[in-house]
Amino acid sequence: MKVVIAMDSFKGSLSSLDAGEAVRTGLLRAIPNTVAVVRPLADGGEGTVDALIAGMGGRTRTVIVSGPLAENGQTVKASYGILPDRITAVMEMSSAAGLTLVPPDRRNPLLTTTRGVGELIADAVQHGCRRFLIGIGGSATNDGGIGMLQALGYGMLDRNGRQVSCGAKGLKELEAISDRGVLPALQDCQFQIACDVTNPLCGSNGASAVFGPQKGASPAMIAQMDAWLAHYAALSRQKYPRADAAAPGSGAAGGLGFAFLTYTHAVLRSGVDMILEETGLAREVESADLVVTGEGRLDSQTAMGKAPIGVAKLAKQVHKPVIAFAGCVTEDAGLLNRRGIDAFFPILRSAAALSEAMDPNRARANLSAAAEQVFRLWQAAQRVI
Repeated sequence: MKVVIAMDSFKGSLSSLDAGEAVRTGLLRAIPNTVAVVRPLADGGEGTVDALIAGMGGRTRTVIVSGPLAENGQTVKASYGILPDRITAVMEMSSAAGLTLVPPDRRNPLLTTTRGVGELIADAVQHGCRRFLIGIGGSATNDGGIGMLQALGYGMLDRNGRQVSCGAKGLKELEAISDRGVLPALQDCQFQIACDVTNPLCGSNGASAVFGPQKGASPAMIAQMDAWLAHYAALSRQKYPRADAAAPGSGAAGGLGFAFLTYTHAVLRSGVDMILEETGLAREVESADLVVTGEGRLDSQTAMGKAPIGVAKLAKQVHKPVIAFAGCVTEDAGLLNRRGIDAFFPILRSAAALSEAMDPNRARANLSAAAEQVFRLWQAAQRVI
């Protein structure tokens, strides 16, 4: 019997591989001779770099880059992964320009910049990387990606020919765009951007209107930033005819999606699909008897396309049964049974405070115990069949 295990992280408790190994432990207690294959799982957001590095034998590189409040002198330690092929870099933009890097009382998208993201990319280019997998969720920014582009050598210039200011207010100053100083190697780089939103750059469903408030934008700021982004898009289109402010996902991460699509060789992809492809999960699933997935909380949002549903979709393409485990399961999780997960199981064995349930040792033990009992039932059912 072969079981493929691809668990998403139990955020704040277990990493993807920790959760997978806990399931594997319970499985082997129940059915010792099983071939158990554990693969990392992520959706392009938090934990993606760690999951791919651990699951694929990559290495971590940590550098000091500009933080989202770089105009005020902020720097941050940001890490990215280099996979064993030595040309593929895995990054999360939030490590350099994430909302969690800005204290709530200092959140202001007029000031926050994506410059650190460009500095991460430039560092990877200098270390031989030419292929990039980048998650762009969790941003603190609304600068249309101009900070990143400046760090890569683009001139985002004001009327005096000087680089514009950091943050969305730099868009107000923008009068001309130059590519004379761009890193030469950028032409050889390919970017796959994990992006699960379809918002355009501007308008009522655009970057400023939809995501601006959580980044500290007032209604007046939203209207200003939206107008500035439209001006930026028009200037970009004059220089690069492929620029499309209406493209799905161009409004992601405060317009960083637009910058990637317009100024680099990039495609926007489902984060889950990108990770599943990189880890080669499809090849393992084809020869599996059973597929196991899960995450910390299974609910109706999971059913909307989060990582476990990506695994289930892949498994159902080759007609494999799928079960899932979770720290907790909500009342609306029944939707998952219509999205490819045949059965799901919460792992808590007794009432516990949230802090107790999320303790890594307790979560690991609960997950292994739940898996053991489910697989004992599986084995008994197979004997009857």
